[in-house]
Amino acid sequence: MNWNRGKAVTAALVLLATTALGAGAARAEMLDLEKDELTFGFIKLTDMAPLAVAYENGYFWDEGLFVTLEAQANWKVLLDGVITGDLDGAHMLAGQPLAATIGYGTPAHIVTPFSMDLNGNGITVSNQVWELMKPHLEMDANGRPVHPISAAALGPVIEEYELSGRPFNMGMVFPVSTHNYELRYWLAAGGINPGYYSPDDISGTISADAYLSVTPPPQMPATLEAGTIDGYAVGEPWNQAAVFKEIGVPVITDYEIWKNNPEKVFGITAEFAKQNPNTTIAITKALIRAAQWLDENDNANRAEAVEILSRSEYVGADAEVIAASMTGTFEYERGDVREIPDFNVFYRYYATYPYYSDAIWYLTQMRRWGQIADDKPDDWYAEIAESVYRPDIYLEAARLLVEEGLIAEADIPWDTDGYRAPTDEFIDGITYDGTQPNAYLEALEIGLKSGDRVEGSSVVPGAN
Repeated sequence: MNWNRGKAVTAALVLLATTALGAGAARAEMLDLEKDELTFGFIKLTDMAPLAVAYENGYFWDEGLFVTLEAQANWKVLLDGVITGDLDGAHMLAGQPLAATIGYGTPAHIVTPFSMDLNGNGITVSNQVWELMKPHLEMDANGRPVHPISAAALGPVIEEYELSGRPFNMGMVFPVSTHNYELRYWLAAGGINPGYYSPDDISGTISADAYLSVTPPPQMPATLEAGTIDGYAVGEPWNQAAVFKEIGVPVITDYEIWKNNPEKVFGITAEFAKQNPNTTIAITKALIRAAQWLDENDNANRAEAVEILSRSEYVGADAEVIAASMTGTFEYERGDVREIPDFNVFYRYYATYPYYSDAIWYLTQMRRWGQIADDKPDDWYAEIAESVYRPDIYLEAARLLVEEGLIAEADIPWDTDGYRAPTDEFIDGITYDGTQPNAYLEALEIGLKSGDRVEGSSVVPGAN
């Protein structure tokens, strides 16, 4: 049901919405909203689902919010819309609020009170590249590739391209996107240098073995088919679209690169949060409820979510393509369907909580590849994370939902200090501890180390 029909909705609908909370739920006291008519942006990806569900299930309406959702052409247009105020908030790449706040790209203080999901991305290569990779893969007893597939299998393919005088090109969605960092992480873990950025060269291709460039998500399958790129990293449904079109093969998911990695966030300007504190809490409440609905009862609502997302106003892809990953499976090579129940996570594992350690990982990758040109002390990483990620807003919204009987007390990590426990669940087995970002950077084989700078077309090592 679409509950947002404007202010002509009568008090009778309010009563119906309240009744729908259930007899056991506490009666919510409406917040005194500073702004109730809002426009949010999104990109056509399945992980925008919390916004679509909050709209379609009436969760925004329950909070007194009249919301319009608008698809955006690309991530830059989306970010610019939030900065200028044309959009009140948006489904964002987790790196976007951080990069804007430190002045990389368009400078602006963007904050997030809500993490939208975990996992949800993949890396796909063309059929031609896949055939060249196959001889370098380990196969199981049934003749299927053993997963996770290391980028080391791509090394000989890149060498073959180099010998023929052709660069090996891969697409990713934005310079500060999760996809860029996950693709770089996978390549580097397999001994392939994805290239560096410098203050004078923002192409990200300095000293690169593979050349990464920006391609908007919905255009990736067509760009791959045209031969402009040889592979790409993207969110769903655009990996599965390559399988269904039989133009490419997903070789690895981000779940296999970093188990339960943070993905998108909901971003607003710091000014919006300051001027509209109650509205911000109300938005966060609606999004938390949507995330819960998406994961509750072992993903029982995913089929309905697929139908919603397949509509032209949201993702606009075939329901079958969206369902291929959204309902707990993932298809690699055509016919090679495997169970990945956590490919999309919206609520489990405290997915919605904005952890400082998640923010710091993105900042380490910006430093690793030269987007942050100089060394920063550990406390700098913590300060930036705390200025962008706003668990205080999140917890206030969650407390109200618990009091209203809409979520369980145990669903929220009330006692966390904002840092997840250290984890080595990466494809290379290296441990990440968000409280020690510089030690983590030193442990990564490929990437900038303490004192390193990128100057001209090469890395200048530090004194250490």
